[in-house]
Amino acid sequence: MTRAQLPDDLEALESQSIYILREAFARVDNPAMLWSIGKDSTALLWMVRKAFLGEVPFPLVLLDTGMEFAEVYAFRDRLVHEWKLPVINEICPPESGIDPSLPPAARHAARKTAGLRALLERERYRAVILGIRRDEQAIRAKERIFSPRNSDGSWDPQRQPPELWDYYSTEVPDGAHVRVHPLLHWTERDIWRYTQAEAIPFVPLYLARNGQRYRSLGESNITFPIRSDADTIEKIVAELATTREPERAGRAMDGESEDAFERLRAGGYM
Repeated sequence: MTRAQLPDDLEALESQSIYILREAFARVDNPAMLWSIGKDSTALLWMVRKAFLGEVPFPLVLLDTGMEFAEVYAFRDRLVHEWKLPVINEICPPESGIDPSLPPAARHAARKTAGLRALLERERYRAVILGIRRDEQAIRAKERIFSPRNSDGSWDPQRQPPELWDYYSTEVPDGAHVRVHPLLHWTERDIWRYTQAEAIPFVPLYLARNGQRYRSLGESNITFPIRSDADTIEKIVAELATTREPERAGRAMDGESEDAFERLRAGGYM
């Protein structure tokens, strides 16, 4: 996994993320990591392998609705084989069992929340590591790096613990868990620069084809491409330096209602 020296800013970001990963593994029993197979969680998985000498010392959880893009499933299968990943493929409950008051796309997305809740009840994970970033969506900007969740998986952004001088609260009440966010301080552009510098594999749907590409990957029935001619990582990085379009512009659930995403997050969505 040796690569050329990273630029100083990326090296600092990577160093902090690896520190967070090692802290989580050392201080919280029974951790697991969610792998969405997107650019962020795959970059995070790359750092996990760096942090633990090429190994992944905890389960990788795939919350599977059966509605991912074919290219996503193919990429998943290739990396599971090539990197010998310890994967749990968790089949999510059907939409019929989801809160009917949610808008349609948000209700479909909430299947992953229900799948995670079932997994936590069964496996009793006390730490769940995942690759969200503050700059992705306004409600995520309220997160902490170590973010406690209630026993039902719900989240109260007004009761987040302070995090000063790299001190993280890792106390987990019985039946609850803590979400760990090692990429919270990264930006979308950082992720792509790091992916390029480290030659990290990624799902090809992120690259433009016929004037369109996917900037964010969700389920195939609620995620849409953006207009773009960025068919290389270099062009993606250049595009991100000037665009004012939000990263999740292609996510149907983000545009359904003003509070749809906040309701999902408060209820345990990633």
